[in-house]
Amino acid sequence: MDDKLDLLQGTLDLMVLQTLATMGPQHGYGVARRIEQVSGDNVILNQGTIYASLIRLQQRRLIKAEWGTSDNKRRARFYSLTPRGRKQLEGRAANWRRIAAVMDRIFNQPAEESD
Repeated sequence: MDDKLDLLQGTLDLMVLQTLATMGPQHGYGVARRIEQVSGDNVILNQGTIYASLIRLQQRRLIKAEWGTSDNKRRARFYSLTPRGRKQLEGRAANWRRIAAVMDRIFNQPAEESD
């Protein structure tokens, strides 16, 4: 079995929103590297995957993009959370915590003894 995690539909978008909420404006490469770092390298993102998420979130007006200059003096798009995105993040994060709590209870229930 592969050591990397398969992400559930919509999970990456939530990770991107949380990363921008925590880190402030970031370019796509910075968002991807931060998610990889925080995941302990259990999530590895290629450019196509992260940019598809960023475009999707931008189309939904959950994030906005502005041109700026990266640390290595290159022109880059910097993404930041919109008020609508912050509200969406709060709701989705609460829902995720409820799901995680249920899954934790399911996986940690005592095994039934057989006769």
